[in-house]
Amino acid sequence: MSESKANVAPETNAELTLASKIEALLFVAAEPIPLAQLASALDVNLSVVERGLNELEQALNYRGLRLQRHGGRVQLSTAPGLAGLIEKFLGLEAVTHLSRVAMETLAIIAYQQPCTRPQVDSIRGVNSDAMLKSLLNKGLIQEMGRTDGPGRPILYSTTPEFLQHFGLSSISELPPLAAQPSVENGQNEVLKG
Repeated sequence: MSESKANVAPETNAELTLASKIEALLFVAAEPIPLAQLASALDVNLSVVERGLNELEQALNYRGLRLQRHGGRVQLSTAPGLAGLIEKFLGLEAVTHLSRVAMETLAIIAYQQPCTRPQVDSIRGVNSDAMLKSLLNKGLIQEMGRTDGPGRPILYSTTPEFLQHFGLSSISELPPLAAQPSVENGQNEVLKG
């Protein structure tokens, strides 16, 4: 036996942890993977996959990768804090900056998803067709189907690219919406003053 083979212990599937197996599957996946597909590949149930994902997520906190969850799917992504280093290494331009209008439209969709263009328009007070097309082209939102209502408007939701752009692991990491002060309270304060 050669010296190099004698010094290296053979690595088998049995020796690897569930988290390691999940990490390997996510590493080779070209797109976000449904949890059911991971369960099938590993021949375990969904609760076991969830436990392995939690274990992997904890381990990744000390490394340059993160788990990203969206719509029942999961993928590996780079840690948000390394964006500048990765851009420099890959020779990429700075991350695309979004206009205030784009951010406003994206925030409505992120917090209300799935939602329709008429819903976005009613919140913004203007037609959002052009902005929705722009966000679709940037890959930050996607069409999720249609409603059963009149005209069957398209439903929009955010994408995994949205999570990556904002350095989020899941939509649940969005900050809570601030409570709007009631009009009555504001008027009472003015009247008192």
